Amino acid sequence: MPISYFECSHCGRKFQPNQVTYTCPVCSGNLDSHFSWEEDPTEVDQKSILESRESSLWRYAPLLAVPDPGFQASPLHRVGNTPVYQPENLRQKLGLRSLYVKDESPNPSASFKDRASAIVISRAIEAGIDTTIAASTGNAGAAMACMAASVGKRAIILAPKSAPPAKIAQLLTFGAEVILVDGSYDDAFDLSIEASNEFSWYNRNTGYNPYTVEGKKTAGLEIWEQVLRFLPSPQDINIFIPVGDGNILSGVAKGFHDLLALGWIEKLPRIIGVQAEGSAAISNAFFAKSDTIEAVHAQTLADSISVDLPRDGLRALKRVRQSEGFYLTVSDQEILKAIPQLGSAGLFVEPAAATAYAGLVKALESGQIDPAIPALVLATGSGLKDIKAAMQAVPTARIIEPKLSKLKEILHD
Repeated sequence: MPISYFECSHCGRKFQPNQVTYTCPVCSGNLDSHFSWEEDPTEVDQKSILESRESSLWRYAPLLAVPDPGFQASPLHRVGNTPVYQPENLRQKLGLRSLYVKDESPNPSASFKDRASAIVISRAIEAGIDTTIAASTGNAGAAMACMAASVGKRAIILAPKSAPPAKIAQLLTFGAEVILVDGSYDDAFDLSIEASNEFSWYNRNTGYNPYTVEGKKTAGLEIWEQVLRFLPSPQDINIFIPVGDGNILSGVAKGFHDLLALGWIEKLPRIIGVQAEGSAAISNAFFAKSDTIEAVHAQTLADSISVDLPRDGLRALKRVRQSEGFYLTVSDQEILKAIPQLGSAGLFVEPAAATAYAGLVKALESGQIDPAIPALVLATGSGLKDIKAAMQAVPTARIIEPKLSKLKEILHD
C-alpha cells in the first residue's frame, strides 16, 4: 500500500512521499512512514492475512510500503516467517514461566537484515533504479547483495576491512562489488552517502533509508502473529533486542505501533534494548536520561552492533521509552558465554544475536524483570557469520589416535 506521508521522528514535520528520499531535510531526523489505514483500519482485513498461504514477509503486503514485486521463486520471496522456538531447558534454567526465541538465521542470507533489504530492493525495482549501495559490517551488505542478485540488480558494498571473513565471502559470492574501507563502519557509512549523492545510486543504509524500517517492522508483525495474539495479555511480554545503530529496534517497534493503530493490540509490548558495553552510545543516553546521543569509540567482538555514532539512536531511544522498557549493557565475556548457552538449545548464533540473550540473563539476575512475565529474545544472525567468535566461546576439540582405547580414556575424563 502506498505511503500517505512521512513524518520526522525527531522534529515532527510531515512530508509527501515525493518530497523526500532519505531523512528529514530540515533536521536530518529519521522518517516514519504513515498509511491511510491508520485513519481507517477497516482497509486491512486481519483474517485474510492470518489465512494467507504466503510463507514470507509478503503475507503482510497490505501493511507494507511497496507492492509485492513477484519473483516468487527467488530469495526475495523467502524472507521472513522465521521460526519461534520455546527452549524448555533454557526456560527451566532461567526460572522463566515462558521463553521464546525468534531465530532469524533461516533467512536467505542468514540474518535479520534480509527483511530491510527485501523491501529496499523492491523499492528500487518500483523506482526503476539499477544500482544500490550500502555501508555494512557484513550482514546488511550480505542481505542487500543477496536480494539484489536474486533480481539482477547491481550492489556495491563498503565494508570496514575488519569485517569477519565469512561475511566478506558472502558478499563476494553474491556478486557484489565489495570495497574494504581502512576505517570504521561510520567512515564507510559517510562515504556511501557521498557516493550515492555523486552517482545517483540508491542508498540502503539503516538509520538513513526509511524503507529499511518498513522491512524490519515485519518481525514485529510476525511476533504478534506467532506469539502475542496467543498470550492472555498480548502486550504483557518482555522483548529483548540487540542494538547497534538502533534500526532493528526501531523497526520491530514500528511493527508494534502499526498493530496498535490497527487496533490489533491494546498496548505496546515492553522492549528491552541490549548493547555491548563497548558500543553503548544509546544506552549511555538512556542511563543519563538524556535526549542527546554522543559518539563512542566502539570496541566489541559483536561486530554487527559495533557502532560509534548510532544513526537511528534517537528513535530507538524514544521507542524503548514509549514501551516503558529500558536499556542495559553486557560485556563481551557475557556475550561469548551466551553463545554456547543458546547452542545447548540447538541454536547457533553470532555475537550480536547472543547479546540479546545475555541481556535477558542479566535482567533476570539484576531483578529488572519479573520471571513470571513471558520473555522473547530476537536472535538476529547465524553463528556461521563469525566462526572466530564461536570458537572463542567453546572448549577446544580434543585430538586422539583412532583407537577405541583412546576414545574410552577421554570419555572417562
